[in-house]
Amino acid sequence: MRLLLVHSLLFSLGLAQAAITAYGPHVQSPLGTTTAASASYTGAASYDQTTLVPPPPPNPPPPNQFNVELQTGAVSGLSIQQEGSFFGFSIEFSVTTQIFGLNSSYLQVPFLNLMANLRQRSGSVKVRVGGNTQDTATLVDSTPDGAALEKYYGKESNPTGTPPLIFTSEIIKMMAEISALTDVYWYIGVPFNDTQNWRLQIAEVGEAMLGKYLIGLQAGNEPDLYSRHGHRPDSYSPQDYKDEFGLLINAMEADPKISNNGLLIGPNLAGLWSPSDIWQTGFATDFNENLAALAVERYPTDNCYAQFGVGNPVSGQDVFPRFLTHQSGIQIASEFPGATDYAQSVGKPFLMFETNTASCGGFPGLSDSFGAALWGIDYALQLAYSNFSTVLFHVGGQSVYYNPFTPPVTNQSSFHQWTIGPIYYSALVVAEALGSSNVAQVLDLQANGGNDYTPGYAIYENGQPVRVALTNFITDPSGNNDYTASISVGGTVPAQVKVKYLLADSVSRIANFTWAGQTFGGAFTSDGRPVGTVDVQTIPCDQTNNVCQVKVPAPGFALVFLTDDSLSESDQGPTMTFATTAYTKVHGTATIDPSILATSNGQKGIADSLAGTSQGRQRSNALGFAQALPSLAALLAGALMVGRLTHVQ
Repeated sequence: MRLLLVHSLLFSLGLAQAAITAYGPHVQSPLGTTTAASASYTGAASYDQTTLVPPPPPNPPPPNQFNVELQTGAVSGLSIQQEGSFFGFSIEFSVTTQIFGLNSSYLQVPFLNLMANLRQRSGSVKVRVGGNTQDTATLVDSTPDGAALEKYYGKESNPTGTPPLIFTSEIIKMMAEISALTDVYWYIGVPFNDTQNWRLQIAEVGEAMLGKYLIGLQAGNEPDLYSRHGHRPDSYSPQDYKDEFGLLINAMEADPKISNNGLLIGPNLAGLWSPSDIWQTGFATDFNENLAALAVERYPTDNCYAQFGVGNPVSGQDVFPRFLTHQSGIQIASEFPGATDYAQSVGKPFLMFETNTASCGGFPGLSDSFGAALWGIDYALQLAYSNFSTVLFHVGGQSVYYNPFTPPVTNQSSFHQWTIGPIYYSALVVAEALGSSNVAQVLDLQANGGNDYTPGYAIYENGQPVRVALTNFITDPSGNNDYTASISVGGTVPAQVKVKYLLADSVSRIANFTWAGQTFGGAFTSDGRPVGTVDVQTIPCDQTNNVCQVKVPAPGFALVFLTDDSLSESDQGPTMTFATTAYTKVHGTATIDPSILATSNGQKGIADSLAGTSQGRQRSNALGFAQALPSLAALLAGALMVGRLTHVQ
C-alpha cells in the first residue's frame, strides 16, 4: 500500500484543481478538471494518455551498418571520472510528503524500491529537495494540523503559482530514514528570500540529522529570474547575488549549530545570466572554501504558455523531433562554454541541478513518451562526456507530464499504485552504463559518421572500454532503419558480449516500455519494483573478422557489456526491496450516492441525505462538502495502521 499525507486529500477534493469523478453503473463522469494542454483530457497531467505522431524516418536514411572501433590505453577525449550516481533527481519541496511519506514512521515503500533499484546498480543515489518552493520555506516546530508540511495557497508567487511552505523537522527525519535504507545522498536549499534575516534552521537540522548524507546546501534558486518574478528590484545583478551569498556565509559562520560551512552550491542559474557573468565577480574564487560545487539549471524549452499563459505557445508535436536527435543533448551542453573547465580550474564539480524535457511541466505525449526515455539517456551521457559531474531530473506533482515517478493522490491510494515515467527508465540505464566503480569515463563515439539519429558512447574504466551505449531514435516498424554496429576492441574481440535492450514499438508510446525484459507497466500499476523476467542477450563475436555485431532496433537502445565483470558490476543480482503492512484503508471506501452527488455541485443536496463519510453519522449541514472535508481527513487519519518495513529479495 502507498502512504500519502492525509491533508493532501483536502486539495484533491476541491481546494486544488484535481479531478473528482462520480462512479455509478456503467458511467464515469468528471466533475472537475485540472489544467491540461489537451482539450480532450480533463484528469491530472501525470496520467494524460495523449499520444503524438512519431516523426517519419529521415530521408535519406542513415547507414544501417557501421563500425565501432574502440581503442585501449591512453585514449584521448575521455571525460573526467564519473560516479555511478551521476543521474539523480530534483524533487520539488512542496511534494515531498507525497513522494517520501506521511512521516518517518510512514515511508512511501515504492519510493524506497525505486531508490533501491538505482543503489543496486550505481552504489548510491543523489536527490535534491528544492525548487521554487525552497526559497520561501520555513522550518517550524509544528504545523496547525500536525502534518509535516503545509502550503499556503493564498500567498502564491511566481508564474507557476508556487505556494510558500512551512515544514517540520519530520521532513528531514524522513530523509535520514530513507538514506539509512537506500543510501540516498541529499542536496537541500537555504531560504534566500530574506537576506537580512536568514532562516538557517534547515541547515542546522539537516547537518544534525543527515550527517554524511548531506552533500550540499543550495543558496538561491535561479537568482537570475528573481527580478522577473518580482522578488528583487529590476537592477538586481550578478554582483548583488554574490554580495547576498557573502551575507549568507557570514550568517552561517556565526551560527554555532552549523559546523560545516563548505557545503554551499551556487549560482544555480536558469539562463538569463551566463556563468561567466558570475565568475567575473570573483564568486568562485572568493568563496572557494565555502563551495561544495558550482551549479546551473536548464530546460531545453518550456510549456509555460499552455500551463500559465506566460511566454509563447509551443506545440509538443512540433518540437518532438528536436528531442529525437543527438544534437539535443549537445546543444544544452554547449550553452555553458568553458564552464566545466573553469569549475575544474577552481577545484569544484559542475552540476546540472535541475532539468527535464520542458519547464512548466513538460508536454503531453512528449515528456511521458518512450522518446523522452531515449532523449534522457543521450542527454545525460552527453553531460557526463562534457564533464558535468551530476544531472538531476526534476519531479513535480500531479500537474506535470515529465515526472520520473508519480504517486497516486491520497483518496486513490487504496486501489492505485505509482506511475513510473520514461525518465526513470533513463536513470536505470545510465546507472548501469556508468556502473558502481566511480571511475567510469565517457567518450562520445560520434558513431555512424556522427549521424544524429544513431548516437553511441563508450564507457571506459582504468583505460579499458567496458560498455558501449547505442541509441536508435528512429521509429520504423518495417525494420529498414534497424542498424547493426560492428564493435571491435583494439583490433580484437571477446568471445561474446552481453546486451540489454530498452524497447518500445514507437518513440510516441506512453508507458509499458521494457528494460532488459522488465517493465514498470502503465499508469497506477507499480510498487517501484520492475516486473518480468530479466533478459540479457548473449551475442557471439566473429573471431575471424574480429567484430561483435550488435543490432539496435528502430526505435531502441542497447547497452553492450564487453566483459562479464562489467555486467556484474552494473547488475549485482536481485535488488533489496521493501514491503509494508501499513494500510491507508481498513474499512470500506467512503461512498456517496451518485444521484445525490450529481446534483450537489460538490456542496448542495447532501444536507438531507443519508449518505455520509463517517461511520454511524450522517451530515445535516447545508454546507455539505465544505464541512465534510475535516471528517474525511479524520477518517483516513484514524484508519492508518502503524506499519513496519521488511526486507525481501
